[in-house]
Amino acid sequence: MALSKEQVNSIEEVLKASLRNKFQNYKPEPASMPFHTRLLGKDRLALYSFIHSLNTNFGTSIFEPVGLALAQKSFKMAISQATAGNQISTGAQAEIQKIIDGLTTATIIPNKKDEIERIRKVCQTGRMIKVKPTKVDLMVESKDGEYFLFDIKTAKPNAGGFKEFKRTLLEWVAVILVNNPKANVNTFIAIPYNPYEPEPYTRWTMRGMLDLENELKVADEFWDFLGGKNTYKNLLDCFERVGIELRDEIDVYFKRFHK
Repeated sequence: MALSKEQVNSIEEVLKASLRNKFQNYKPEPASMPFHTRLLGKDRLALYSFIHSLNTNFGTSIFEPVGLALAQKSFKMAISQATAGNQISTGAQAEIQKIIDGLTTATIIPNKKDEIERIRKVCQTGRMIKVKPTKVDLMVESKDGEYFLFDIKTAKPNAGGFKEFKRTLLEWVAVILVNNPKANVNTFIAIPYNPYEPEPYTRWTMRGMLDLENELKVADEFWDFLGGKNTYKNLLDCFERVGIELRDEIDVYFKRFHK
């Protein structure tokens, strides 16, 4: 299923607006790099700096709004930078810690369906505590009321952070279930593209902490989930067309950095 013309136009407008906004507000680091500048040229150094800056906030400035534009057409509800909830039970907190401890010591293996049911059983036991969980990068609800919450990461997330990633995913489950104990909820790490293509994405660093089948979506798994089959390929075409359309604007922008 290809993206509709309306979806393509919406996504391309998001891309153009994001890039133009970046041009208007980007200020190169003032650091002096005399050797680099003389070797590579001021314009090439400015381009490198710009790309590095763009990579830093690609998730919030491009991937999130593009994902939102796709999901709004496919799901009953779609929100970026959503709040999953604001309270959690002490019973759920204790259960989440037990799960994390078991995974850390390898006495259990990741099983998201089982983990959700463990949290569901205690989601309203003990005291209720006010919390401010990590914002949900993209939260969608299907037409039959099933929730999907995504934490969008860089293509090569720091392996040392997976314990906290896992905790975030489980806490989202807990705060959703506080208010709706029967909710059908799913929480995922989303990685927008595979930096190892054409080789498969290296998932071994996540094994042991994440349920790879039920907690991770990479590249086409993520985009095709949001927009339907072939969405990932269609998106790459959108990016290419926008790049071609804005090429003159990009060139004009970087000419200012010529000596």
